[in-house]
Amino acid sequence: MNKQDSQCPVEFTVNMVGGKYKLVILYQLAIHEVRRFNELRRELSTVTPRTLTRQLRELESDGLINRQVYPEIPPKVEYSLSETGKSLYSILLQIEN
Repeated sequence: MNKQDSQCPVEFTVNMVGGKYKLVILYQLAIHEVRRFNELRRELSTVTPRTLTRQLRELESDGLINRQVYPEIPPKVEYSLSETGKSLYSILLQIEN
């Protein structure tokens, strides 16, 4: 049994996007399409690197964002919305307005 089986859909969704900064991260990725870690960190000026890392990992684990690692030196990592994350775009726009 997975997490969603024991929760109503609204509770499940709130748990996925309800973490600190998660909606802001999703919004930034929605309007910019692709962002690197330091770009997100600059846009979310009050977030600590540790918190941002944790929130990005949770969003990736929940299937809301994609993490693309390029084998370069220094390492290059880009974040973007997954198809599931893109489905939240209209909700993010409604929140903005």
